[in-house]
Amino acid sequence: MRDLHKSSVLGSKHSSLMSWRPQYRSSKFRNVYGKALGREHCFDGVPITKNVHDNHFCAVNARFLAIVTESAGGGSFLVIPLEQTGRIEPNYPKVCGHQGNVLDIKWNPFIENIIASCSEDTSVRIWEIPEGGLKRNMTEAVLELYGHSRRVGLLEWHPTTNNILFSAGYDYKVLIWNLDIGEPVKMIDCHADVILCMSFNTDGSLLATTCKDKRLRVLEPRSGRVLQEANCKNHRVNRVVFLGSTKRLLTTGVSRWNTRQIALWDQEDLSMPLIEEEIDGLSGLLFPFYDADTHMLYLAGKGDGNIRYYEIGSEKPYLSYLMEFRSPAPQKGLGVMPKHGLDVSACEVFRFYKLVTLKGLIEPISMIVPRRSETYQEDIYPMTPGTEPALTPDEWLSGVNRDPILMSLKEGYKRTSKVVFKAPVKKSVVVNGIDLLENVPPRTENELLRMFFRQQDEIRRLKEELAQRDVRVRQLQLELKNLLNSPKNN
Repeated sequence: MRDLHKSSVLGSKHSSLMSWRPQYRSSKFRNVYGKALGREHCFDGVPITKNVHDNHFCAVNARFLAIVTESAGGGSFLVIPLEQTGRIEPNYPKVCGHQGNVLDIKWNPFIENIIASCSEDTSVRIWEIPEGGLKRNMTEAVLELYGHSRRVGLLEWHPTTNNILFSAGYDYKVLIWNLDIGEPVKMIDCHADVILCMSFNTDGSLLATTCKDKRLRVLEPRSGRVLQEANCKNHRVNRVVFLGSTKRLLTTGVSRWNTRQIALWDQEDLSMPLIEEEIDGLSGLLFPFYDADTHMLYLAGKGDGNIRYYEIGSEKPYLSYLMEFRSPAPQKGLGVMPKHGLDVSACEVFRFYKLVTLKGLIEPISMIVPRRSETYQEDIYPMTPGTEPALTPDEWLSGVNRDPILMSLKEGYKRTSKVVFKAPVKKSVVVNGIDLLENVPPRTENELLRMFFRQQDEIRRLKEELAQRDVRVRQLQLELKNLLNSPKNN
């Protein structure tokens, strides 16, 4: 009788334990693994910037890899064709027109040879990279954009509209640039401190920002109107990312106990996060990356060697931990390959380009869904935003929102965009050979800065031209000397 009672107690204990076990989740992404590509696929000998600004300092698309580099006197970045792996020579040509450190770089999502950069020199510049990459240093930008009164720390291209660029400066302002005319068309002035991060929803109708004033905001980007605002006292927000078209946001930040934390929010109600989850006690900034096609979230800490990844669900618990890619080398930043640049034959669903400063190394890391079949896996590659813009700047500015134009990775993932960049023609009023617009005395400190940097550029260009002419004069003098001393003239 005693044994029977004992077994019934054990049985009830066992069943109560069983009920606490998590339910088994069937997911095609539960076995995704990270794979660091071999040395022959890495970029070596890159003088990665030592700047402590919390950005990735890296931008990648299907053709080029761009890396902000350490440089004396002004800021510069490398642009390397993706196939040109291996050791990068110390004298490799750079994009080096900025007078201050480069703080952010972003490729145009629709034109693969156009890259935007911003800098401590208060300017935003647009560069056109020649076919096959740089053969010599590039100092002339196709557009120089001055509108901020302090350094510019962040850039973000509009996700569905061509030639609309957002920049955030240390003057606490966000400027919206229409590159068709080369002018700012809107200033968003609702932040009380430095803006830390900007993120768009899928169709670009909403902009989320995090700020040093500990507030998370959701804005209507054209008007700058604040639709929702959260005062994050218990969760000091650093980074934010829209979770595709799920009407949710994810933030990374620090709890009141100084532990790293993530929070999930409803974009229409920021009064309380849906969930908050502690990650660990490390101090490096957590960068979030979201893949709307697989509903996977990647978390990578600055200075960490690992990348955690999760699956986002529409119902509680919302966040399911999958796995962790581990590596001993700490990352300074990470570039992300757009979907149309992935290797679908290897079932690659995401690819990072990891900056390892101590080794001067850029290491690609592929996230792979293990599959036995080598045929195209339709279920892991849904239609995805492609390289064609859905709107013109004028359409977007007039109030039109449109979802991105989707492409299939099966047929079209090597297709190049038909969009080309045309720099706006600079207007001028010339009287007696003097450009009046060029010579209007500056009215503001910002205009004075702009004029100063423009004159510095012009002086440098003229010095280079003069030096080239000096060399040509010397060559011609030598040729003349040779002619005079040749036997025919004797």
